[in-house]
Formats: sequence, C-alpha cells, structure tokens
Amino acid sequence: MTRWSAMDRADVRRSKRLALVLRHRPSSIGIELDEHGWTDVGMLLRALAERGTPMSRDELRRVVDDNDKQRFEWDEIGDRIRARQGHTVPVELDLSPTTPPALLFHGTARRSVGSILATGLDPRGRHHVHLSEDEATARRVGARRGEHAVLVVDAAAMTAAGHAFWRTSNGVWLTDEVPPQFIRTTD
Repeated sequence: MTRWSAMDRADVRRSKRLALVLRHRPSSIGIELDEHGWTDVGMLLRALAERGTPMSRDELRRVVDDNDKQRFEWDEIGDRIRARQGHTVPVELDLSPTTPPALLFHGTARRSVGSILATGLDPRGRHHVHLSEDEATARRVGARRGEHAVLVVDAAAMTAAGHAFWRTSNGVWLTDEVPPQFIRTTD
C-alpha cells in the first residue's frame, strides 16, 4: 500500500497543486492569503479553474479530508481554507508554544546526515523546522527523498535550553532551528 493509496492520481495532482498555492505561491493563480494563511474557497476554486486546474468543491473537500498528512484545514464554517504548516510566504499560524515530548524525530535524505550533524537543522526557506512525534512518521517523510535516515532530536534538552516548540493541529511539531548538539542518528 502506497502513501497515496487513499487518493487517486487526479487527487494527488490536486493535492500537490494546493500545497504549492497555499504554502508557497498563491500569486501563481492570482490569489492572496490573509495574514493567517486563509483564503476564500470560492475565490480559490475560480482562480484554479482560470489557470487550468479546475476543481469542484466536492473534489476539494475530498482532497482536503482524505490527505494522509492532513496538510490543509477548513475554517469553522468551511468558507475558507489554508495549509496548516510548511509556508514559505509570510503567515502567522497563531500557534501557542507547548512542551514537546522528550524526543522528536526528523526524516531526511541519508546524503544530508553528515551536514545536519555538523550544522543542525534549519527551516530551509520555510518558517520552521518540521519534526515528528514518532519514528515511523519521520521514516515516511524521509523516504520521499530516496535513501533516507531518521534523526532523533532531544526536545527535552532543547526546551530546557530555552528553545520554543509549537504543535500544529495535524500533529507536526515546529521549532525555529535544531542546533547540532541536540541531534543524533537512530543507527
């Protein structure tokens, strides 16, 4: 079973298009995100159709609701949508700092491990470093890049040293950076 098994190929394409638009390039279809990353669903659907990616409201609902990582969310009445994290455009997600579990995990390409152990993890153009609460999720994330590795982050020590963590509504842990002294490999 693949990670896309719950979604057909057309929905996978739609999901990738939504991620691009709602995280990185809303201007590519002529929309704007508000300061919290939200946009009007009707405007989004019209703009997608005008730019060659027509999507019905039912298709959008299926893509959002069936997304394996729950990357997107609706507002309380379903009139607006946003990406939950991973933005490269300026947004304020209104997350409150929270205490993480003692250990968090990060999946990455094996070829990057040496550099990460030497310099730490940085957001690489995003607002935050993304971490997983369990090794299996980090493994799936790292596997997207081929030969992969899972890194263990000593979140308890980072918290004691004054680093802040936030948890998104879909369970992704965020932090500004992870200095190398808080990282080890699982091997």
